[in-house]
Amino acid sequence: MAIAMASLSTTAAAQSADGNAVEYVDVVGQAVQIDKALGEQRRSDRIQSVVHADGIGQLPDDNAAEALQRIPGISVERDQGEGRFVSIRGIAPDLNSVTINGTLVPAPESDRRAVALDVLPSELIQSITAVKTLTPDMDANSLGGTVEVHSLSAFDHEGLFRTLSVEGSHDDNSGENSPKISGAISNRFDIGGGRKNFGVAAAVSWQKRKFGSDNVETGGAWDLSDPAVPRLEKMEQRRYDITRERLGVGLNFDYQPDDTSNYYLRTLFSRYSDTEQRNAAGVEFADPLAPGETGDAEGYRELKSRKETQQIQSYVLGGERSFGLWTASGQLGYSKASEKLPFGIAGAGFEGNDDFSNAGYTNPGRPRLNIGAGFYDPTEFTLDEVEAESQKTTDTEKSIRLDLARQYDWNGHASEIKFGGKISRRDKRNELNVWKYDDFGSAPTGLDSYAGSNARYGLGYFGPGISDAAIRRLLATLDHNAAYDEEESRINDFRMSEDINAAYVMNTIDIDKWRVIAGLRYEGTRFSASGTGINDGEFEENNSIKRYHHWLPGLHGSYQLNDRTKLRAAWTNTVVRPTFEALAPGFVIDDDEASFGNPDLDPLKARNIDVGIEHYMGRAGVLSAFVFHKDIKNFVYQTDLAGNGRWADFSEAVTFANGNEAKLYGLELAYSQKLDWLPSPWNGLLVGANATFSHSRAEIEGLGTRRTIDLPNQSSKVGNLMLGWENRKFSTRLSANYKSSYLAEVAAVDDANRDRHADSQLFVDFSASYYITPKIKLSFMAQNLTNESYYIYSGRRDLNAQYEKYGPTYKISLTLTDF
Repeated sequence: MAIAMASLSTTAAAQSADGNAVEYVDVVGQAVQIDKALGEQRRSDRIQSVVHADGIGQLPDDNAAEALQRIPGISVERDQGEGRFVSIRGIAPDLNSVTINGTLVPAPESDRRAVALDVLPSELIQSITAVKTLTPDMDANSLGGTVEVHSLSAFDHEGLFRTLSVEGSHDDNSGENSPKISGAISNRFDIGGGRKNFGVAAAVSWQKRKFGSDNVETGGAWDLSDPAVPRLEKMEQRRYDITRERLGVGLNFDYQPDDTSNYYLRTLFSRYSDTEQRNAAGVEFADPLAPGETGDAEGYRELKSRKETQQIQSYVLGGERSFGLWTASGQLGYSKASEKLPFGIAGAGFEGNDDFSNAGYTNPGRPRLNIGAGFYDPTEFTLDEVEAESQKTTDTEKSIRLDLARQYDWNGHASEIKFGGKISRRDKRNELNVWKYDDFGSAPTGLDSYAGSNARYGLGYFGPGISDAAIRRLLATLDHNAAYDEEESRINDFRMSEDINAAYVMNTIDIDKWRVIAGLRYEGTRFSASGTGINDGEFEENNSIKRYHHWLPGLHGSYQLNDRTKLRAAWTNTVVRPTFEALAPGFVIDDDEASFGNPDLDPLKARNIDVGIEHYMGRAGVLSAFVFHKDIKNFVYQTDLAGNGRWADFSEAVTFANGNEAKLYGLELAYSQKLDWLPSPWNGLLVGANATFSHSRAEIEGLGTRRTIDLPNQSSKVGNLMLGWENRKFSTRLSANYKSSYLAEVAAVDDANRDRHADSQLFVDFSASYYITPKIKLSFMAQNLTNESYYIYSGRRDLNAQYEKYGPTYKISLTLTDF
């Protein structure tokens, strides 16, 4: 069910008392979009939820991730307060898949499979579907579900359509104002003797957003020798100043020569650049301190400054044709994701000249540093080392798919047999170069030569930041060849390839009120990885090839209780490959310490059961409930193998391993409805609510012990509440999104007290739209009204690992449609 809505303008004509037509604006956007989404959900053979764009191709939120968080079972991982990665039913984003117009979207980042959906501007998207039960004709590469992104088409409109939108936003934390502009145009043409049978649609969106955040973190550096009085070993204040620029372009062609065939070309290009400057000011206490205690401390200051640019390209050529009882469809797909980091400052570190006395802190959950004035004096710090790096990652996927379906009659029951196959070739490469400078010759090394203005920091006093320009001027005078770090560079370079051949057969049959789909999918995978490791100072090549085969049966059923009520059930089997970080071939073995990836990991397999009921009622109305259960084998976790096997004499051997089994089960509830039977003005009310309750259990082992944990990133409670109102000219929405705390990072198997947990979050947003004329809409949006923070704690909720605060954002926009 979609309860994320946008506003839609429709123009109608009413008769005045004298018989003349009177033009007015009828704003029915929220109800219309819920109806569209529920219609797709109701007709689907799969259990799914949909978010639909409005008539001008705009999602109700800034990006795909934030729009999806409004539907049942979905939560998002945020970066600097912006929704980025989507979690489905508590399953981590890396274990779900994303497709654009039917082709897989690869991941720009070197270590992840998850696709950051904030890379995709909302203006390029017509609808997004979260598929929770996969049919055999779908790729089986997701545990939680598959996010299907559909871009706009000229056949979404009757004829010529144009829209233009301009927006300004204000970030409360940084005080910065940011622009955005977007537009779309589409039309249908007569070709080959047909009428309105060829369509062209184009859209473009550009945004440059400046904002910031304040952070204080300990990294979990707590001395717990006396559990009653935890003592802090070190802490760090951070100020982030960020500029994110997004450019998206879509150009789509559709050709429907007759009622039996259609052909299409879908293209999408998205570029996302993230410019970040992070100033840090930290201390390491000579002796661990409790809140309010004081002592000596070493101080330091550090700058990180870099610009990352991610690009996603997607090209899909396909078509479908029916001839008699047969239907044939096919698709060629090419997608490429990349991330480029030109020469960036990974860390410019300044050490304090002497220890600072009488240093301490208050509040272990949000530590506030108490220290003498010398800590804020640039002359008290000397440049120690500058680390710089450049990186390029590419992830390319090529695929070809062919499907054949034939309708037939089986004992008077309508049936369809469908079969087909897909060939997919994926190639991921990473190249990293690292430089470490610690010889600065005759250049000045005092912080006073590189200090900038005082940092804008909302969690206390920070003092002067470090100038990016000054550090870069210094590096320009140094010997880059002498500073090149071959070890760090080579061990992070890799190439990984996944070749997947798939085939399936499935049969659909309607028997009275039953609709049943039974099928079988086969996926054969060849995985190869090549990279370099270092063993006590000597480089070693590491090449690995792994093959595996999976037969994945599936059964879907739905029963129409009445015209408005449907029962659904599904038994599905899926398989997911581990993250590229876990599979990385690089390794470091240094005396009795080792860290390495594991290219020999087995893929994760899941057996899934879903059962539920949907009751549709009135306009934009649904009441639904689903239970689900997932039995997951070979889940992947980070562990320490020291003391076992080859690593028996090692003090540390950190890698990734397969766990035996994990279980996840839960309940999804959803409700939405427009209350149009109420008297005016209450008949403009819309209400929506959904909640997902889940529980997980997994076992990990290592260091001669084992213990039970929750699945990482799995929130046991996720919910949304929406209250909207609309009439013919005005529309408004107040929405709240909540997710409970979850396990963010697993510590050593024998040290559960140092597991890191993310605290619960509640985000509240408000939006309103007003039609000045039938073609001009004015909109206002306020995001994060609760000024929600991101808080990670170490073991106990009162012990900080990371606290970050963003502040609210306000936006105002003007949209012209069919001008």
